[in-house]
This record gives sequence, C-alpha cells and structure tokens, in this order.
Amino acid sequence: MAGRPVDHRRRAELLDAITDYAVAQGFSELTWRPVAAAVGVTSNTLVHHFGTKEQMFQAVLQRLRERLVAATSDMLVGPADLAAAARSTWEWTSAPQRAQEFRLFFAVYGRALQAPRQFSDFLDQVVSDWIGSLCTAQGPDVDPVTAARRATLVIATIRGLLLDLLATGEHDRVHDAAEAFLESL
Repeated sequence: MAGRPVDHRRRAELLDAITDYAVAQGFSELTWRPVAAAVGVTSNTLVHHFGTKEQMFQAVLQRLRERLVAATSDMLVGPADLAAAARSTWEWTSAPQRAQEFRLFFAVYGRALQAPRQFSDFLDQVVSDWIGSLCTAQGPDVDPVTAARRATLVIATIRGLLLDLLATGEHDRVHDAAEAFLESL
C-alpha cells in the first residue's frame, strides 16, 4: 500500500521554516521533536515530507546554500570589477543580520570536512558557488587561470575574515583588515 503523496508546496514551506530554525538554533538542534515543535507540526509530518533526519538535514543545507547563492549572485552582477564584487560580498556577508546564517555555514563546513562522503555535495559546491561569479566579475579579458587564482584569494580571504569576525566579535579590527585587503585589489 502506497502512502499519501508529498505536497511539494507544503514541503517547501516546511523547509523554509526548518531552515530558519536551523539558522537560529544551529544544526545540532535539528532533531525531529524540537524541529516539529518549532514549526508547529508532528514528527510524523516531518518524516512524511523529508524521509529521514539526514534527508531533512541535507534539504536544509541545500536551502541555506540556495539563499546564500541567490543573495550574493545578485550583488555580483554588473560591470567587470573584482574589487567592487569583493567589497559587495564582504559588506553583505559581514553585516550583523547575516551572523547567524554564517555561524551555521561554518558549523556545517567544519562537520563536512570531518565527514566528506556524507557532505560531498556541500563540499563540491562550497567554493564553486562563488568562484564562477568572481571570475565573471573580472571580465572576459582576464586569463581564466588568473581569474580563478584571484577569485580563490578573494573567497579564502573573505571567509577567513568572516570566521575571525564571528569568533571574536572584534568588528573594528577585522573590518580594518578587510579594508586593507579590499584596497589591495
């Protein structure tokens, strides 16, 4: 006997609510009962829409990634200018209202590095999401190898600065370092 079909619209609504919950609470709190209570459904409803806890977690990662990519790719569209693209990216990612999302991002990143098979999709996309946009931001006249090298430097530096900012809360020091880096571009 087949179960009832998944209502994809409802699943998407639940996924957005669960992703918001994960951003606020962290991924260690992504267990059936707390999530179900937070989004106002039963654990059985979550199982019906997501299957396993691991599948729910993977769906949350994908949704968080989609949100971050959508927001940053909108910023990176425009005339070819790596410095402007890097500055926009830094300003957006370091904004106080993004802190919870990036705390979750770094927590997942750390977990993915410890379990690469389990998080292979995340690891495959974590750099490629931004590298293409940052290569494009350099314009068509830049050699692809050089563009990728510069994009890698920007991504690694921004992520390092952001991790420092989230870990220490030392806004002035980290933003001063970011400004020095951005001016060097």
